[in-house]
Amino acid sequence: MVSFGSTLVVLSALVGLSIAQTNPQPTKLPSRVLESTSLVTCQENSGFQASKFHVIFNPESGKINVDLIATSSIEGNAVFDVQVSAYGYPIQSLVVNPCDVGFRGLCPMVSGRFGDNPFSVDVPTDALGKIPGIAYTFPDLDAKVRILVNMTSGDRNGQTVACLDARISNGKTVDLIGVKWASAVVAFLALISSAVISGQGYTNAASHVAANAVALFGYFQAQAMAGLCGMPLPPIVQAWTQDFQWSLGLVKLTFMQDIFTWYQRSTGGEASRLLDTLRSVSVAVQKKRRSLELPEPAAKVMTRAAAMMPRAAENAARSISKRANVATASGSYVVYGIQRAGFQAKIESTNIFMTALIMFCVIMALTMIAVVAWKGICELLFKNSNKFNDFRNGWRVVLKGYPLIAVFCLWELTQNDSPAEMVLAVAFFLLITASLVWATWTVMRIAKRSVALFKNPAYTLFSDLTTLNKWGFLYIQYRASAYYFTLPLMVYTFVKACFIAFGQKSGVAQAVGLLLIEAGALITNSVLRPWMDKSTNLFNIAISFFNFLNAVFLLIFTSVFDQPPLMTGVIGILFWILNAAFTLVLLLMIIITTGVLLFKNNPDSRYQFMADDRTSFMKSGTNLNTYNELDALGAAARGGEKPKTGSGLDLDDEYEPTQSDRLHPSTHSPSEGGRPSMDARANQHHGLLEHEESGVGHDHSAHNASPAGPGVPKTSS
Repeated sequence: MVSFGSTLVVLSALVGLSIAQTNPQPTKLPSRVLESTSLVTCQENSGFQASKFHVIFNPESGKINVDLIATSSIEGNAVFDVQVSAYGYPIQSLVVNPCDVGFRGLCPMVSGRFGDNPFSVDVPTDALGKIPGIAYTFPDLDAKVRILVNMTSGDRNGQTVACLDARISNGKTVDLIGVKWASAVVAFLALISSAVISGQGYTNAASHVAANAVALFGYFQAQAMAGLCGMPLPPIVQAWTQDFQWSLGLVKLTFMQDIFTWYQRSTGGEASRLLDTLRSVSVAVQKKRRSLELPEPAAKVMTRAAAMMPRAAENAARSISKRANVATASGSYVVYGIQRAGFQAKIESTNIFMTALIMFCVIMALTMIAVVAWKGICELLFKNSNKFNDFRNGWRVVLKGYPLIAVFCLWELTQNDSPAEMVLAVAFFLLITASLVWATWTVMRIAKRSVALFKNPAYTLFSDLTTLNKWGFLYIQYRASAYYFTLPLMVYTFVKACFIAFGQKSGVAQAVGLLLIEAGALITNSVLRPWMDKSTNLFNIAISFFNFLNAVFLLIFTSVFDQPPLMTGVIGILFWILNAAFTLVLLLMIIITTGVLLFKNNPDSRYQFMADDRTSFMKSGTNLNTYNELDALGAAARGGEKPKTGSGLDLDDEYEPTQSDRLHPSTHSPSEGGRPSMDARANQHHGLLEHEESGVGHDHSAHNASPAGPGVPKTSS
């Protein structure tokens, strides 16, 4: 595909200072271009190494512009064995003798330093036609040129003294700002639409829209996590997963990056300046190799202290190498995993944690401000209309962002960018985790109490408006009997974050762990089907299947099966096509469904009511609140004590129903805003029963006619 052009690109770099003509690289790339920005060694003790490498081939001008800084320790005659491949498929192999083509300075090769002066090479006209047009248009071209320098004279005759790899790109990519904005706006508008629909009183439709929007956002985060893995990823996979890094908080704001760098330095850390040195160093975007030397700061520490304290010097070097950029002996750098995602987002590796953390805090703050402002508007509307009554009473947005916190806080423990950042990582992780665990445990206790009293977890979870408003975000997307499913979801997220954060140096272990996690999640979701109805279950199970499929692809990318490179290239394209198509389908489903609901007279009619009868319980809770206000007026007129409103549920009360209670559950009829009113015997044991108004619990006929709402069992006369 790019055989001749790619060969010329790398061979021109090896000419070095032997070309006298100078032509600086253009500031704006043309529409048709082949480019390489890194030249990495592919064997130990390579005799030719480049710390800076930038080559651009422009077919319109017929020139190759080269900017190179390299060192060579090769002396004598040598030939270049050039191997060109695209997506792992070998396209062309040829042997080039620099003496035959007249490359001065390479016949014979001499040791020394090349560089500092950019130059250009003219390309023969007949060679331009040999490059197919698709090489300039296909996004994230996965083409590579490998050059083996083989000696033909001297003591090392016949030996390979240098191995060089150069990745070729055409400037086209699927890492597009439009994809980022489209995915973010659709997810955000879906959540806003669910709020509006809920505010109009259509809780059933609002729950479905919100559940699908949250599932879509989770799928975005899953794709972003795939891009954070440490195994080598094909260029198109790197670019596609980069489109969703915003969902994990990797969003660059220049002024914030300056603040993070200052904060790190002022708290005892050493900030990396890799992005500032791109004009003088080369950066290879790939997985870290075992053959790479220690980073330059670590090497300096060992050199200075090895004579006096060899063991201490080694420990110090290791501690520095954990958080420094990986540097080769030639002065170039290698980024992989989370550092790779940060580098492609133009974020310094030592600022990645703070960027994600602050973006989480900013989004939380903006969400709280938006909710407060919207609730204020609804308060004004409520004075003249009952249209937003349900929203005014119950809507609360809780955005936890647990995957973001789990991944980057745990990863920061391996980086140690500064002592203050380590403290922030531990504090935020423990605080968010503890908050979610406590909230989940509270919901489970409420549900168990509801089962004990009413034989149905849905009753208290949905009729008690205080419980629904405070904890509903944890369980409203599930059916009532699966109220506990937030806990398995948290365990899934935590274990997955551990493999991503702590497995950066072992791509195989990372891929195997993620494969087992996603397989377990797919089986669990398919068997339990915990979501509210069939359509929502299918929506989430489909997402789980694609997450599992992506985990299989990640395992293939590790080359653990020793598959041919062509298979890896094809799997990379397949990863992009399948995920892009599925993402488009999900976005269209959300857009169409939300649009239909917004213009429908009764959005709830589009969905069947859930089997747990939650809608009836919600309406019952609303009616009970109105009933309590009338009770309060009656009590005030009689000079009595105002009854309590809201949730009267006391989780510290360990009341267990007796056999008589189980046979006659009517003694626990709901009153006082969803609080179960105990009979006289329960009141004597627990002291929880307030003075019962209007004869509730004393007159069976009055109890049967009370507006307690559906779901409350009636007693016989």
